Amino acid sequence: MAGALLDEEIKSKIDSCPNIGSLKSINAELCGLVSSELSNSYEIAEVIRKDPALTTRLLKLVNSVLYGLARKITNIEEAIIYLGSRQIKELALATPVIEDFENFNKKNHNINWNAFWQHSIGTAMITRDLLSIANLPSLDESDYILGLVHNVGKLVLAFAFPETFEVISERECVDPKQVCFLEREYLGWDHGRIGAWFLKKHQLADPILEAVEYHHFPEKAPNHPKLTSAIQVADCMVRASGINSLEMINPSEQVDWQDLPGWGILFDGKDDQTTSAIENLLHSLKRLPDALKGMLEESHVGT
Repeated sequence: MAGALLDEEIKSKIDSCPNIGSLKSINAELCGLVSSELSNSYEIAEVIRKDPALTTRLLKLVNSVLYGLARKITNIEEAIIYLGSRQIKELALATPVIEDFENFNKKNHNINWNAFWQHSIGTAMITRDLLSIANLPSLDESDYILGLVHNVGKLVLAFAFPETFEVISERECVDPKQVCFLEREYLGWDHGRIGAWFLKKHQLADPILEAVEYHHFPEKAPNHPKLTSAIQVADCMVRASGINSLEMINPSEQVDWQDLPGWGILFDGKDDQTTSAIENLLHSLKRLPDALKGMLEESHVGT
């Protein structure tokens, strides 16, 4: 087993990774339109038509079994009406990041892109819901974005340290913390710290950087523990629904969520309203695999 590297060696390797343009400005035009009360479905559709990848994912999602439609939808404007602005915005945020990172790591054929993005997008959705339940909603989409990129350090690790990535990805672990332990043992940094350093050069906001770095250890987050806690809990909940990421981790059960440090940080002293909201969240979690199938299909991911 190779020994841990020096910090400067790790930083140099990470800095050699290509820049990702979509991380700095993610479909700003479309997000602006769906946020405006003055925009209409025709205007939104015109923007979507400019992006073939977004168009494809939009139609996949609306025709997924989640919506149980009697006929197939092929019209973008009709799809927009069915989905609503929130789903459109989530697609707009996710699509360019997915496309960029698939090109970024195309040389690594061992990555299961479908599993990685299903987990990332699922975590983004549940993170947004958790923060809303905890009365910490975001107005600038950072809640969704940080869920989307929380595991970006794994892709950077695969690109910059392929041998280490391969060894760790083949190890079966009890939980994400054990994965982090192995990463620090083999390399010196875990994927949270790697991801935060990578995202820092893309000028993402400090709360996102902190949440990414400490998402498996929210009790250590110095300034934004609740934001970080939402990622830890969402990550665990998504795994419990059967949507793992790149590593081999045992499926979580509901009791695990309430034992997490992040759960206590988010929901200390729950009231009846919070309990009801969590029940709705669990219902959404059950439908999550079907929703993700509409956005990501095995045959179209990583090609």
